[in-house]
Amino acid sequence: MKKTVMALEGQPKPLLWVATPQRLIAIDMSKLKINHYEDASKLKINHYESRDFEIHSLPVFRMLNLVENEFPFGMRFFIRDSKLYMVGGEKPRRGASPKLYPHLKNVGHDELFGDRGLSPYVYVLDLTRLDSSTDLDLLKHHTSMLAAKPTPIVEEIEGKIYVLSGTPSQSHCLLPTPTFEVYDPLIEQWKPLDQPPFYREGCSNCQEFEVIDHSVLGTTIYVLTCNLMDDFYHYYSYNVNEGNWKFLGESEDKLPVPYHFTPMFTGKFVPGYNDIYIFFLGDIPYAALIPSNDRSPTRYQALNEVDGALYHRQVASYSGLVVQLGEHEMCIMKPGSVQAKEGSLRPFHIILYMATFKVEKLLHSSSSAQDRGLKLLRTADASDVSQTSSHHDNDVQDIRAPFLSITCLSKGFYYLDEWGPEASYICSAFFHQFVNPRNVR
Repeated sequence: MKKTVMALEGQPKPLLWVATPQRLIAIDMSKLKINHYEDASKLKINHYESRDFEIHSLPVFRMLNLVENEFPFGMRFFIRDSKLYMVGGEKPRRGASPKLYPHLKNVGHDELFGDRGLSPYVYVLDLTRLDSSTDLDLLKHHTSMLAAKPTPIVEEIEGKIYVLSGTPSQSHCLLPTPTFEVYDPLIEQWKPLDQPPFYREGCSNCQEFEVIDHSVLGTTIYVLTCNLMDDFYHYYSYNVNEGNWKFLGESEDKLPVPYHFTPMFTGKFVPGYNDIYIFFLGDIPYAALIPSNDRSPTRYQALNEVDGALYHRQVASYSGLVVQLGEHEMCIMKPGSVQAKEGSLRPFHIILYMATFKVEKLLHSSSSAQDRGLKLLRTADASDVSQTSSHHDNDVQDIRAPFLSITCLSKGFYYLDEWGPEASYICSAFFHQFVNPRNVR
């Protein structure tokens, strides 16, 4: 394995760990700054050529190319006791060109690895070790999953780790069973769970259904799939306490949760505020103030202070990510691509919009306006909330009033050349404050 060892200096180093299908990247958060951009409406059509649209190099502290170092492609991770666990994935065929890795269906599997190229293995990175942030030394865990899982969904709920098989790159492959299992860290054992209804037992064509996205609310996992036979979306749920799958229909309108908690709306609660939820609606980050009772409406606030307004023009964006940093602090990440300037070697650049910010409730955010029971449509675009027609009474003004103060800590666009040819997709990310043990008294 290729390693680069570098002694850490005395101060704790705030690192944001980002996993892509092919790489594990540690970003040095201390080097992020606030980069100011001219209002998008004032920019030229080819705004990426404007001096006001400056793209910086991402301050990468360490980067491990997983595939080049003989690890599977498309692993997912979870965090437990200051250790990073990476699970599942697919092993590309040996000797294949790295340029083809983003398109594994054209590469094929290493049939001698795991279960015909699909990985049941678990790898661990100990974040408490002095060299863990410099060596990126992933070690194989002594336990493996009961079955291999390509591009898995991984979630920790009530102290246990739930892993569901995702969609493999090879449409003809036999999906190993169980496709859904749970890991109990206390006894270090894996246990099979009920087969999801969208994965038929022994299905030789495991792409009859494609897993599109998922979300978690409380003890329930919501899964969005696409039936490739009729091209319809199907919603399912699994409650870890009840232990059974339910079909919820083909429309998010009928789901038993507000739309911002459903799959396709990436979001997280703010640490320290159990009623403030940060999420993406398209390219725009929003905050939702969740009411304490069913009679009150959810209130929304666009996070204009950290919004990457240039995404509304020439930047082609991809799915965003919301990350918890610490008490009242959050991070949003939005990868995408932008056309390269004339004469560049590549036709486009892979870029990342990234912002960190502190959230503070305003005093009136818990006022009686929350309890006046105005009916807002669950399925309405959140941007409509701030544009409610003026014929409503003064209660609407209270509903539309900001309920958060947002302090921007950093924001800017960054090149992702370190990612190489892979698509700008982020599997997951988490924040870790590395402390050198030699400086602990």
